Amino acid sequence: MDPALLNEVPSLDLADFTSGNPAQKEQFVADLGAAFTNIGFVAVKNHGLSEELRNKLYDVVKAFFSLPESEKRKFEFPELFGQRGYISKGRETAKGFKVADLKEFYHVGQPEPVGQMPGNIFPEEPADFKKYTLEVYQTFENTGKTLLRAIAIFLHLPEDYFEDKVKNGDSLLRALHYFPIENPDLVPEGAVRAAAHGDINLITLLMGASAEGLEVLRRDGQWIAITALPEQIVVNVGDMLDRLTNHKLKSTIHRVVNPPREKMGTSRYSIPFFMHPRADMDLTCLPGCVTAEYPKLYTDMTAGEFLDERLRELGLKK
Repeated sequence: MDPALLNEVPSLDLADFTSGNPAQKEQFVADLGAAFTNIGFVAVKNHGLSEELRNKLYDVVKAFFSLPESEKRKFEFPELFGQRGYISKGRETAKGFKVADLKEFYHVGQPEPVGQMPGNIFPEEPADFKKYTLEVYQTFENTGKTLLRAIAIFLHLPEDYFEDKVKNGDSLLRALHYFPIENPDLVPEGAVRAAAHGDINLITLLMGASAEGLEVLRRDGQWIAITALPEQIVVNVGDMLDRLTNHKLKSTIHRVVNPPREKMGTSRYSIPFFMHPRADMDLTCLPGCVTAEYPKLYTDMTAGEFLDERLRELGLKK
């Protein structure tokens, strides 16, 4: 492995893929594939999200989470298993952990849901919450589709391989609030803002957070801090893409650690976009990723079956 990849997340320019220059496009595909094979994370610029839109989104997200608990809970519907609307404190526990994460969040899905997909739930206040969450959702969905085209080429698949699989997919924009802890002594033992986990989906697109705390588990077992530059987003492989590629592309374990004790009383906000396929996508390992040296690791299942399994492991579904 390139020693540089052990120490930092590679930085790429999405314009190299979309510019129309064959050599630049080929290099982008090779660099993205190498990053996803080795560390599972990459930083990308020219991703389509403007700084102005990012700031407006954060403004409405912060305004919503500042509402009284009773007001926020009006938008929580347990029967949706955390797939839409507000998810309150203590609801989600990372796979393999017994203590809930120190967070609350809000999920926005497809603007025009299809099939059995639940519809969105939007608060009336702040007034532009719906406008900006949907605008960012559609921006990142388009960016995600472009990145999946590059991934398909790297895997020696048709460039449009993922197109029909993510059309009307069950992607989620998650607005996260890691709430202040006024008395750190009362935090349950082992509780952190987000315990070590891999994402469920195909790929995750993450704009810069309001504070540091994100860490990635390196192949050598060391945790490294990840911070995107203002003009970048961080993109990582999710468990579904890991399964599909028989662990050729790595779903990297990551976490959000608690801040130093003197900063426990401050909030952290983060807004990832989880790119999901349609529920009926077959996640059976691609034949080209299964060899005598790398035998098949995973049982066959659809994206919907895998999501259902993970929601139960997270405690969102009984």
